Amino acid sequence: MLHQGFGGPLTEDMAEELVRRAYACRGAVLTATSLAESGHPGGSFSSMELFTVLYGCARLRPEEPRWPWRDRIVISHGHTSPGVYTALAAAGFFPLSEVEAHFRQAGSPFEGHVERSVPGVEWSSGNLGQGLSAGVGMALAARLTGRGWHTFVAMSDGEQHKGQVSEARRLAMKEGLTDLTVVVDVNGVQISGRTSDVMPVHIAEGFRADGWRTVEIDGHDIRVVYDALADAVADESAPVAILARTHMGKGVTFMEDEYEFHGRGLTLDEYARAMQELGLAPDLEDARARRHHPLAVPALPHRTPAIEVRAGEPCTYDPETNTDNRSAWGKALMDIAEMNPDVAIAVLDCDLAGSVKTEAFWKEYPDRYIECGVGEHNAAVVAGALSVSDVLTFWADFGVFGLDEAFNQQRLNDINGAAVKLALTHCGIDVGEDGKTHQCIDYVGSFRELFGWRVMVPADPNQTDRAVRHAAGMEGCVAVAMGRSKLPVILSHSGDPLFGGDYEFTYGRIDWAREGGDGVVLAMGTVAGNAVRAVDVLADEGVRIAAGVVSSPLDLDHDAMTLAARTPVLVTVEDHNVRTGLGASVAEWLATNAVSTRLVRLGIESYQSSGTASDLLARAGLDAEGIADSLRGALRI
Repeated sequence: MLHQGFGGPLTEDMAEELVRRAYACRGAVLTATSLAESGHPGGSFSSMELFTVLYGCARLRPEEPRWPWRDRIVISHGHTSPGVYTALAAAGFFPLSEVEAHFRQAGSPFEGHVERSVPGVEWSSGNLGQGLSAGVGMALAARLTGRGWHTFVAMSDGEQHKGQVSEARRLAMKEGLTDLTVVVDVNGVQISGRTSDVMPVHIAEGFRADGWRTVEIDGHDIRVVYDALADAVADESAPVAILARTHMGKGVTFMEDEYEFHGRGLTLDEYARAMQELGLAPDLEDARARRHHPLAVPALPHRTPAIEVRAGEPCTYDPETNTDNRSAWGKALMDIAEMNPDVAIAVLDCDLAGSVKTEAFWKEYPDRYIECGVGEHNAAVVAGALSVSDVLTFWADFGVFGLDEAFNQQRLNDINGAAVKLALTHCGIDVGEDGKTHQCIDYVGSFRELFGWRVMVPADPNQTDRAVRHAAGMEGCVAVAMGRSKLPVILSHSGDPLFGGDYEFTYGRIDWAREGGDGVVLAMGTVAGNAVRAVDVLADEGVRIAAGVVSSPLDLDHDAMTLAARTPVLVTVEDHNVRTGLGASVAEWLATNAVSTRLVRLGIESYQSSGTASDLLARAGLDAEGIADSLRGALRI
């Protein structure tokens, strides 16, 4: 019986069925890629036996593709999607004819690189080098949730050159992930030629150097592939990397070992010759006719739902408190963990626990704390994979590392519909003495490029506390961006903490700190307190300016913006690139809503030097005095 896992022997009947499937899938790959006139048939052929055994024998339920206890199979070399889709079809997830007819067709889930919207696909991957990190995340999730699935990662030999693969290998060994198995398709060919010419990599030596056990096999022998996987699953001493020796285009003589067929479909003549050699009937014209029929395989939803959590009692910091937003984040994180003992929670760090304030969590919950070392690319994808595996996942890092350095990985998390809760500290020039290389002044602009991420930029410790608790219960990926410095508690006009007591954080809302009709200041994050103090200075001069605190710069409060735009001048203030942050969002809102008012944008206009945060903000005109001067200029007083 197939889909039994790898605990029992492979019977002869099962082996013969898998061999039959692999041949049928080769024909379907040729039909699909030839009809689409694009795709990667060569690598699909070299990995075919690997895919056939994995999808045919792992613990899966084709009729229930998101079964919680299923084994996880991650495809890192996502360009072999035709091989993956046909192997899934052969395993019973959907009809093979649907793949042939609708591969790479606009609107079809059968895209050119594997996508989670396809039943049976666990992680969207196309950027090589990402899959092992996703596998590490899913293997960690098996431990944290207690469900005990096995995680398999299929990879190419060409991608072993990428640094992120090394980061993932080391984390897997450090965490003792013996329920993680890698299968590398070693066909020796990549898109530009032989791997030995493009970039030589000593694959087995690399895995062994990081503590993995390695096995080399014939990747085209179904029985050998099964036995190697079964042996790896049973091995509790170390994670195992199976190096499967294969041939590009295996099964069609004129395709074998020819890098030309890495990334192109066949001509009509080549298709006919190849199908004849495989002993299969050509199906191209029938598939072409079916391409005009409605797709019978609905795409699976893949935006990760929110995990129900108890947020706990908010903490109110009084005006005498001398603390920073990152400390408030760390305390809120501890409260969330204490309030939700039955929720699988993971906190990731990249060698910055003391700075990003996760040290207390580390000491209290070491089994939930994942130290990734200086490996941000890997950490980002591990976090994403954890979050799609029923784990409430937090990752804390400096803004320049967690976002700027790992932007592509955060984009991949977005594509996968992940639910990472990302705490970005040391944002803006508030990072201070570390200088321009560490000034993350583009976090709002960077996330603006992505469709699913939401961004929170709290203004003081009280708002940070409530924003973090709110983020924990939100759907999807959420970033909470903070500076480094200690900040005064922002007070209401009556002298009470503006964001203390019964204040509830609402994503998208603009909170009014001061009222006035002579103009409006909208301020974000670290400099919001300076803006409020500047408004108070002008109030003493008889000028009444409203001050709004914007914590959700990518999703502006329509009603509040409508009120703000009615005043003679609207000033935005941010410790951020003035061209891409809050000011850009306000300008966009004014333009798209056909509203006219004078807009003045204050922010960072160039990289800054090292120095104390207060000195740097003053040089940029973002201290209270500088903001007050700019307001006088804007109002021409």
